[in-house]
Amino acid sequence: MAGNSFGEILRITTFGESHGKAIGVVIDGCPAGLEIDEAFIQHELDRRKPGQSAITTQRKESDTFEILSGIFEGKTTGSPIAVIIRNEDQQPDDYAHLKNTFRPSHADYTYELKYGHRDYRGGGRASARETAARVIAGAIAKQLLSNAGISIAAYVSQVGKLKLGKSYTELDLTKTDSNIIRCPDEFTANQMIELIQDTRAKGDTIGGVVTCVIKGCPVGLGEPVFDKLHADLAKAMLSINAVHGFEYGSGFEGTTHYGSENNDCLTPNPSPEGEGGTFATQTNHAGGILGGISNGMDIYFNVAFKPVATLMQTQQSVDKEGNAVEVKGKGRHDPCVVPRAVPIVEAMAALVIADHWLRARTARVI
Repeated sequence: MAGNSFGEILRITTFGESHGKAIGVVIDGCPAGLEIDEAFIQHELDRRKPGQSAITTQRKESDTFEILSGIFEGKTTGSPIAVIIRNEDQQPDDYAHLKNTFRPSHADYTYELKYGHRDYRGGGRASARETAARVIAGAIAKQLLSNAGISIAAYVSQVGKLKLGKSYTELDLTKTDSNIIRCPDEFTANQMIELIQDTRAKGDTIGGVVTCVIKGCPVGLGEPVFDKLHADLAKAMLSINAVHGFEYGSGFEGTTHYGSENNDCLTPNPSPEGEGGTFATQTNHAGGILGGISNGMDIYFNVAFKPVATLMQTQQSVDKEGNAVEVKGKGRHDPCVVPRAVPIVEAMAALVIADHWLRARTARVI
């Protein structure tokens, strides 16, 4: 199975299955000498872990990580960083009835036909449990970016048809983790929580949108033509389980504008020393990226998550022999994935920005 690695200079490879012994990540290319805050890594994992609230899956995993290599005396050594999380609450019997059956809208069918064999225990490699390994790597990338003055914050902006309806510039993003849905607007958050609770009571699931904002990104990140910054961000987000859409800047709404409305006019930003200076834009419909390269403005984008495919309702499907069967969800599943997806979106964004930040350091002679 190929495709388990991501990044160029800062490159990660994840491994493990949902109900196997462990999951983990190998991080290569992280510069030596970076001080690592292990408590911060655990904090990020706690934001993603199952069983954290009444509106998430009730699987109980502490997601306690173990560093195997690459960090000595609290600092990175420059060698590959290997980290594992041992699975604690494995219940593979919950999936025994699916051994010969394909669940609707899952990867069961495609994995079976592609590889001729699949791990049916919670989806195996296709399970979103794999994303815990990404969060570890993202937490380290965040610490690297923090030294460069770059910050990343994501939040839930939509559940089903219920939209927040405010720009990130109108919100206090420090309030994102103040509620279990991770929406920084208390009124809308309570409505979203109620909608998810009602959905779960019906044995159904619902989708949503996570918005992400990157601040402090310098001008010059991104590698045209095929490694444009927004293209790599899109790939990162679309690699997350259940993601079905990505837009940055004015996105699809921008298609309704005239060019005279959508263009971001430049304004001078003189240097205090009087030696040239930089530029800013009056608006930011471009989402902080021009020609695939960051322009110094805030980078912001939306990530669309489909409803979780496992329902506590009976659905029609087929088995390996092509016979019609009925399938009903069993076990512990999220009625809506977006609350736990927030730290995953942040982690993948951090990995992309950190990788391009490292690339930019070798892009020109100073």
